[in-house]
Amino acid sequence: MFGNTQKYSAVWQDCLSRVREHTSEDEFSRWFAPIVLLDFDGTTLKLRVPNESYVSHIEKNYIPMLRPLIQNLFGAQTRLRYAVPKAEATGESASVPLSAAADITQITSFKEQTNTANIKNPFVIPGIRRIVIDSQLNPAYTMESFIEGDCNRLVRSTGISVSLQPGSTPFNPLYIFGGSGLGKTHVAQAIGQEVKRRFPGLQVLYVSMHKFQAQYTTAVLNKEVNDFIHFYQMVDVLIIDDIQELSGKPSTQNAFFNIFNHLQLAGKQLILTSDKPPVELRDIEARLLTRFKWGLSGELTVPDYETKVKIIRSKIQRLSVPIPDEVVLFLAENIRANIREIEGALASLVANAQFLGRKVTVSLAREILKVYVAVHRKEVSIETIRKVVCDMMGVSPESFSSNRRTREIAQARQIAMYLSKKHTKAPLTAIGSAIGGKNHATVLHSCKQVANLMETDRAFRLQIEEIERKIAG
Repeated sequence: MFGNTQKYSAVWQDCLSRVREHTSEDEFSRWFAPIVLLDFDGTTLKLRVPNESYVSHIEKNYIPMLRPLIQNLFGAQTRLRYAVPKAEATGESASVPLSAAADITQITSFKEQTNTANIKNPFVIPGIRRIVIDSQLNPAYTMESFIEGDCNRLVRSTGISVSLQPGSTPFNPLYIFGGSGLGKTHVAQAIGQEVKRRFPGLQVLYVSMHKFQAQYTTAVLNKEVNDFIHFYQMVDVLIIDDIQELSGKPSTQNAFFNIFNHLQLAGKQLILTSDKPPVELRDIEARLLTRFKWGLSGELTVPDYETKVKIIRSKIQRLSVPIPDEVVLFLAENIRANIREIEGALASLVANAQFLGRKVTVSLAREILKVYVAVHRKEVSIETIRKVVCDMMGVSPESFSSNRRTREIAQARQIAMYLSKKHTKAPLTAIGSAIGGKNHATVLHSCKQVANLMETDRAFRLQIEEIERKIAG
């Protein structure tokens, strides 16, 4: 026996009494009663356990409870070491340090306490207290604000199912993939928000893989990998964004593998997002890829026209500037990329209207979109414009090309010149030649007449914008 045994035996018994309060009698008798205090030198607490399986089981299930108790009673800098008797009956013991390997077994349920401790640092071990984790969820990302369409219906419906029974559906993990800006983060966090609303007692945590990697690196440098892993193993719903960033990081993959397995076995929910389906991920261990495929892999695709209209109208409701319906339709027709691009277009449109005092029109939208976003444009010919103008204004092609100068025909020619100048790269002389054999001065005059009338006559402006939509379509 070591000299300090009697001195600290009372402290150790106090520690065991506290452990007993938070475990069942069977757990305590089986895993804690056989532990014997050997020595404490002020820094290292040495405990004798019956065999190495005790070391493994204690680290797997009780370190989140045991470590803070030990550090509270013996000192914050206390390091724990185990002594396992040798097979020979020599009376000697072999010292076993705290293992760096993480567990993959289920966390034992502790008796719940009434007081809580807020934990924002993933390396702070909560001990016996019931933890309250800062979920890192954006309150704006809800199911209500996530507009449903053919592009996301499967993922949204599955997400609602998961939020009703987190960890108890076949969709675990829920793997959401798709291109940038299609709403992966939104729907993943919306599921987390729903879980928190329905089950306030569950611990939900959202973290990007980039941040997870940074935390893991810090844990390695501080020799706190066990604390890092045990923290994540206490989460009920873990949402990892951009899981593809695990690629080429074998050490982080190993830590995440242990966290993943532990949560799966404990009946906890995992939600992963990625820009690729599992089959296209590279430099990630096969055992992880296999687990990514265990649940459901749901894809988010580019929203169709009807869904984009719903999304734009939903976002306009939160803006202070009214946007006419024809502008909404123009945006939906011309923006071909993603939801993030729609948001940027709306922000730019509102800024131009608010700070420059300009009316929100299709013309303004067209002008600013070519700067801020990629607008779908097809090659337009003067002949196409002539045809659309004739169809929309009820003028026959023969009358349009004749020498007649009635008001309707003259205005149709002016509109055709204006739109040809705006939507084609043809020189003014070519436009004039194609529309009634006019010269460039007549084309300029016609363009000015149309532009002035659009500023003063709303019905005329709407008519021009409708013709433009037909040309673009």
